[in-house]
Amino acid sequence: MTNLADALPESAAPARTRSAPTAVRPFYWSLRRELWENRSLYIAPLVVAALVVFGFLVGAVRIPHHVKLDHNASNQAAISAAPYAAATFFILVIGAIVGGFYLLGALHNERRDRSILFWKSMPVSDVTAVASKAATVHLVMPVFLFAIILVTQVLMLAIDFAVLVPAGGQFAGLWANWPVLRMAVVLAWGLLSLSIWFAPLTGYLLMVSAWAKRAPFLWAVLPPLGLILVELFSFGTGHVAHLIGRRISGGFDTAFSNVGPHASMVDIDKIDLAGFFSSFEVWGGLIVGVAFLAVAVWLRRTRDPS
Repeated sequence: MTNLADALPESAAPARTRSAPTAVRPFYWSLRRELWENRSLYIAPLVVAALVVFGFLVGAVRIPHHVKLDHNASNQAAISAAPYAAATFFILVIGAIVGGFYLLGALHNERRDRSILFWKSMPVSDVTAVASKAATVHLVMPVFLFAIILVTQVLMLAIDFAVLVPAGGQFAGLWANWPVLRMAVVLAWGLLSLSIWFAPLTGYLLMVSAWAKRAPFLWAVLPPLGLILVELFSFGTGHVAHLIGRRISGGFDTAFSNVGPHASMVDIDKIDLAGFFSSFEVWGGLIVGVAFLAVAVWLRRTRDPS
């Protein structure tokens, strides 16, 4: 006997035999698109990390000399930790540079090559498009940088181990001076605090990217520079320069308390969560950053392809 369900047309088949439609998830795929089209966001920090490890390996023969250079415990700790701090600094700097240029081209390039006409035909809102570009810098890049820096430091520590143990068993002192697990927590907090601190810069660069028809880098630099010069020659003050410089240099003293001149010596006990999240500079920067993003969304919706 023929099965009744088989004899029914497909449209009349029981609902339980139909597969549920898959969610589109436009924000997720917009984020994936940014990573597919902008591989320099993680390739550039990887190249810098590889160069750091290679240079550290070449100079490994001098490690025992540097560790023995000073018998003072605090000085020896600074000497031991300095290469790790330098590696972190260079990877973060190249990450910030690549991220800045990515933001300047994020909305400008899609208008220049008119690909925005295609993306606007997709079921992706302007809010989702702009938010995915901001999230790429504020959510995805910090994770990449954290993993790259941590792996780099572990490889450097392995080189230290391979050199110091045959030279006299000084690795225990180096591990005490540079505890990777504790510093991983410091690094994670540092990246999180920087991501929040740079919110107004991200919003500003995306706004300029959505507005400028040509040369977005110049349009991003010239207005602040003009404000600095007008204030300087009109009033003889430098408040705008100080404000911009502090935002670019990062709120390191806001995220950490009682930080000395050696950034390499920052430890987990100096993380200042309460001071950071109660700072007017942090919340004011977030408000300004959101306002800039709102303008970027409006510009993307209204600006014609250039």
